[in-house]
Amino acid sequence: MQADLIPPDVRARLRGLRLATRAPAGGDGLGQHSSRSRGAGLEFAQYRAYEPGDEPRRIDWKLYARSDRYFVREAERDSPLAVWIVLDATASMAQRDRAGAARDKLDAARVLAACTIELALRQGDRFGLVLLGDTLQAIPAGSGARQRDRCLLALAQARTGGAWPTDAALRPLFERIAPASLVVFLSDFFDDAAVDLAVRLALARREIASVQLIASDEHDFPFRGSHRFVEQETGAERRVDAAGVRADFLARFTDARRNLAQRFAAAGIRHAGHVLDEAVDAPLRVLFGSASGAGR
Repeated sequence: MQADLIPPDVRARLRGLRLATRAPAGGDGLGQHSSRSRGAGLEFAQYRAYEPGDEPRRIDWKLYARSDRYFVREAERDSPLAVWIVLDATASMAQRDRAGAARDKLDAARVLAACTIELALRQGDRFGLVLLGDTLQAIPAGSGARQRDRCLLALAQARTGGAWPTDAALRPLFERIAPASLVVFLSDFFDDAAVDLAVRLALARREIASVQLIASDEHDFPFRGSHRFVEQETGAERRVDAAGVRADFLARFTDARRNLAQRFAAAGIRHAGHVLDEAVDAPLRVLFGSASGAGR
């Protein structure tokens, strides 16, 4: 299943990527991320007074000789990151790359989600999955190969449909996704409510890395003659002369993408756009490559 979702050339390019947050991770355990958790570790953090139950080997005896008091050395511990993939599976994600093309936005989102899971698995991080469509489906965060397989099965079975969930349906996300988690948000962001959710999560101290998925036809508007366009989620129809509306559509579409990027930047959200005819791992390289600005 995993091999089906991630093409071999994409898998090879993942080796140069690393999931990371700008702020230190805050969990417990072993991983590849700097943590604010204190305890036995490698990098010195601070001294604190000895307390009953502390291991004698952690006492700094040289400091004791100078001060005649017991102090324990504390160190920064490496801690695994909690990674959540939030995937938009509403009706608009059924938009295909071009007329007659086999791949749609959901297909691209599946591959990006599988790549993110693969990176988290390699790093020893915990990861979970949220699918947002007719219903909210969540796989709690876990680690290891079995957790990967659970998430990949849910991705393979995901289907597009419906409109964006209500605020009441989304409320449990703020309990499931803990502060300081990394959230990889995959959507076309055509619904303002999806944008609002990303911003609200960011303001609630979840670190968001967003990918906007765009079909080639939406990006290029290559249509000619009279066309009937149907809104995926509402069923509303509009018939237009393509040549007459092309310039206005492209200008509005460009402005909308620019405004989205600016709003996300103001909320501290890392953002990348992805046109479906580009290499599917390209947005991950923007967000998590060596030049992305992501830190430990």
